[in-house]
Amino acid sequence: MTFSIPEARSRFPALNQEQVFLDNAGGSQALDSVIESISTYLSSTNVQLGATYKIAKASTAAYGQGYEAAAKFINAKPKEICLGVSTTQLLHNLSTALDFQPGDELIISKLNHEANSAAWDRIATRLGLTVRWWSASDRQNPICDPEELKALLSNKTRLVAFPHASNITGTISDVKQITRIVHQYPRALVCVDGVALAPHRQVDVKDLDVDFYAFSWYKVYGPHMAQLYAASRIHDQISPLCHYFKSTETLDLKLNLASANYELTQSIPRVLEYFGSDFSAAWDQIAAFEEKLQKIVLDYLNEEEPITIYGEPSASKELRVPVISFVVRGIKSQAFVEEVEKRSPFGFRSGHMYSHRLVKDIIGLDDIEDGVVRISMLHYNTEEELKSLVKVLREVVAAI
Repeated sequence: MTFSIPEARSRFPALNQEQVFLDNAGGSQALDSVIESISTYLSSTNVQLGATYKIAKASTAAYGQGYEAAAKFINAKPKEICLGVSTTQLLHNLSTALDFQPGDELIISKLNHEANSAAWDRIATRLGLTVRWWSASDRQNPICDPEELKALLSNKTRLVAFPHASNITGTISDVKQITRIVHQYPRALVCVDGVALAPHRQVDVKDLDVDFYAFSWYKVYGPHMAQLYAASRIHDQISPLCHYFKSTETLDLKLNLASANYELTQSIPRVLEYFGSDFSAAWDQIAAFEEKLQKIVLDYLNEEEPITIYGEPSASKELRVPVISFVVRGIKSQAFVEEVEKRSPFGFRSGHMYSHRLVKDIIGLDDIEDGVVRISMLHYNTEEELKSLVKVLREVVAAI
């Protein structure tokens, strides 16, 4: 079986309605096979894991296959991942369990979704550690600049937390370069939020050489759960949160706290099957097609004088994913969204998208809650949809 962009749309039942989904950075639609798998599990194998009777064995095996697929998705080992209810929860679990010493310093990017900031800021306050905020000098196209990071690093650095791609700007961070720089310091670890990147690009945690990597499956065409990776080389730096009598041989046993939902976990192999036999080729197709989609929108936004784009202005797939944010002079962001909704079936949103520090401290918008307009696409959207969207956007801008 090979992956095909033209055939992809038919695999998402939710697309068979008038609504056009352009809020995909908040959560993708689910694959038909994922939906069916969850329903089948609940209908026939919904029992506690670990028993020796027939259905329990089937349920336990399906759950294990889910973990194996989840690890394979990012080129990790099953013992290196933990599944849970949300990226936010998993990172809070990790921050509580990670070994810190007096005098440690944490460097936190202001481009983060708050999930990868709050956990570290909270534990720093609790333990009396120092937080150094990694800001950005370019207000309109802020990036995680390795050169600006270098000024913050020292032998006291314990952890650097930043996004693989911003869920506001869509701009891709150079994770490999940043990780190489951070790992020059003996105790410094790298924690990457991949939530905004994972729906659009293949993730290989071994190639990136990161220490921690987190993302949400419900934004990658799958079930509503999240995943955390921790490199096996640093497992001895993570104290177990589990019951005292439990084994601590895997990250899951250390950190899971019974939060990996059975029916959702066992559906993960269906996501991997969707990509077909050539995983890398499928991702290449997705990146190339999404570049076409974002170019349609960015070409229009760049020509409108009242519009300010926040993030990479070009459509290059090397520089950004199709998460596009902007403001329109003379109208509130939510009011702009509602004007589009009055005229069309397009669904997207406004706000700070939980990247509050980015919108407030770097972009510097006066109304943080109103924030930006964000349009986020996936490969199941079509060029025709985006061309129609541009027509509506043009109408609304002209009416302001």
